[in-house]
Amino acid sequence: MKFNTRTIHGGQEDTDPAYGAVMSPIYQTTTYRQSTPGGHKGFEYSRSGNPTRAALERSLASIENGNFGLAFGSGLAAIDAALKLFRSGDEIISTNDLYGGTYRLFTGIFEQLGIKFHFASMHEPGGIEQYINKNTRMIWVETPTNPMMNIIDIEAMVRIAKKHKVLLAVDNTFATPYLQRPLELGADIVMHSATKYLGGHSDVVLGALVVRDQDLAEKLHFIQKASGAICGPQDSFLVLRGIKTLHLRMQRHCENGEAVAKFLRDHPKVGKVYWPGFEDHPNHDIAKKQMSGFGGMISFTTVEDTLQSAVKLVEKLKVFTLAESLGGVESLAGHPASMTHASIPKEERAKTGIVDSLIRLSVGIEDEEDLINDLKQGLD
Repeated sequence: MKFNTRTIHGGQEDTDPAYGAVMSPIYQTTTYRQSTPGGHKGFEYSRSGNPTRAALERSLASIENGNFGLAFGSGLAAIDAALKLFRSGDEIISTNDLYGGTYRLFTGIFEQLGIKFHFASMHEPGGIEQYINKNTRMIWVETPTNPMMNIIDIEAMVRIAKKHKVLLAVDNTFATPYLQRPLELGADIVMHSATKYLGGHSDVVLGALVVRDQDLAEKLHFIQKASGAICGPQDSFLVLRGIKTLHLRMQRHCENGEAVAKFLRDHPKVGKVYWPGFEDHPNHDIAKKQMSGFGGMISFTTVEDTLQSAVKLVEKLKVFTLAESLGGVESLAGHPASMTHASIPKEERAKTGIVDSLIRLSVGIEDEEDLINDLKQGLD
């Protein structure tokens, strides 16, 4: 099946053998009848497995072209599970420009448990080799990064990871499998905050991991079962429903994103615009190679380059909603320094370009003209 078909049918064959329901039912149950001790139909307790969650996990594996999907209570719960593969003394190399919640989890939780993190620029992949040693266990990549939209060469990172026999994990939240599929490029683990584009309607919090290797999948499933950071059947149903329109929504996100990015770049009150579709965007050629489009995420600064100018603008927007998160059908505007990335120290934010005048847009699927007019009235 091609991708658009897989969003609807991938992993969903015979989801309801009892009645033939077209949509996977919501199995709102904690436990399952057994015919004899240990004799069951594949499910025994909903922490270890639930039919609705299993349907979602099969869908996740299908759209990422993986073999095994795991669904969690949030994106951070998914990252938490991936980090539990390691132990005190291990080292991880991470993108230096990454989501504030990921940074907080790395430094506030796992660093305290003895795992060492190196936060490095990955614009030039070879630059990370200086951090690799006998204790290195994983390279953690976001691409495009949040919020600076930096593009990292996944295939180059795969070569480095394989050379040093370490795992490569890719946060694919911004691009989604509609635009790029890291497992096809050789990555070991793909992570999603399915709260965002996969769910797509700002009504559910959920996270996911997708892998191809069976041994790695079994280790992650053990962690999932033992730690219990699972998602419920209702949330699983909502994300499964969202995935069925992912291809249609992403097409419009990309179209609107391009129109908004070009409008912003031409506006005299806008400073820098960060969007991978521009030919002069850093690593634009890599984005063209590994992505099928450039998405609906955009960051930009005001020409005044002050906190006050950014705050004033986001407060005046009417179609764009001032809110955290991204990837829903509605357009959102956020101020990373005081919202999504506030947990990162200011001096560290500044190193990656997250200045006080930076605004991040999640461009939705509304009418393009309404979005541009809203930005115009806010800027004017």
